[in-house]
Amino acid sequence: MIAIAIAALSCVIWLYLLLVRGFFWRILLPPNLKEPPKTLPRVAIIVPARNEADVIAPVIQSLMAQDYPGPLRIFVVDDHSSDETAGIVRTVADGHARSVTVISSAALPAGWTGKMWALAQGVEHANEFSPDYFLFTDADVVHAPGSLAQSIAIAQSGGHDLVSMMVKLRCSSLAERVLIPAFVFFFFMLYPPAWVNDRKRHTAAAAGGDILIRAEALARVGGIAAIRNELIDDCALASEVKRHGSVWLGLTESASSVRNYGSFGAIGSMISRTAFYQLRHSVLLLVGTLLGLAITFCAPPVLTFLGGWCTLLGAFAWLLMCIAFWPMLRFYGLLPLRAPLLPAIAVFYAGATLHSAISFWLGRGGTWKDRVQDTRGLNSQ
Repeated sequence: MIAIAIAALSCVIWLYLLLVRGFFWRILLPPNLKEPPKTLPRVAIIVPARNEADVIAPVIQSLMAQDYPGPLRIFVVDDHSSDETAGIVRTVADGHARSVTVISSAALPAGWTGKMWALAQGVEHANEFSPDYFLFTDADVVHAPGSLAQSIAIAQSGGHDLVSMMVKLRCSSLAERVLIPAFVFFFFMLYPPAWVNDRKRHTAAAAGGDILIRAEALARVGGIAAIRNELIDDCALASEVKRHGSVWLGLTESASSVRNYGSFGAIGSMISRTAFYQLRHSVLLLVGTLLGLAITFCAPPVLTFLGGWCTLLGAFAWLLMCIAFWPMLRFYGLLPLRAPLLPAIAVFYAGATLHSAISFWLGRGGTWKDRVQDTRGLNSQ
């Protein structure tokens, strides 16, 4: 009787996810805006970079190659890199028509995460340029020539204060092909773009690899200082902006990450870095999350093999799960036959979430580029 109840609950959950939760599983690409921009605003691109020598050259080249005809400057903040990040940027930018400024980061103050401090310094230097918009982009994100112009057109046409694109993540290695589509799928499950883009709803989110924000809106929320200690800084920024403005979030094929997550361990570490922080370090939320993952993702395939009503309901929930996951697999060019593997992938994500909690309790939470950023009583190093 308990097994049947769990199977029925799984079906209800997946019917809700498919039909009620903002149709999050649909692929929302940027609108095709053919009309020219109303104006050509001044844009400052801020790139925080820490030990990015292996990926930053094509990133800077792509930013310098933007076909945006308006005033544009690029500011790269070298965040205490121990490699040749800054030198590579200067070499790539040498003699190019686009202005590229390399900023050496000052010492990290207490109460700030490394990335937020780098962005804040970039914004401070860029203010001398009097930009109308800032583009915050990561040091591993390569932009197609029309990427910036597309974001500005969306912002202008919709009157949005913040436009964010979930860039296409690298999906080449076995680990990436197995885990990366689910990463984006789970993100949109938490933050359905239709709800984020609805001015009447409180749901707010952004993807940190590609955020265009109106300078006036950034100043209105108190600048980067308002989110100085946030690990999930992109969503925190979107939340601040949406209190009094408008946010647009979607997927894009015009910008892509070149960061190599070649192993399951590398992706697990990426998930673990912020998972327990997102749960507000709550043991109760951790247990609830793990239980929710078990009922939503793991129960259907297990119950399918128990016979009777369990088989019928479990198989139906599993089918709904596959239908929801199919569009994301197709976006990443993968066969839909992978969809039934989502329960096993969810187990991996549950393990990474538990690892995140354990890392926090051991004083190693939020580790990124050798920085511990999520530990009780310990400021960012």
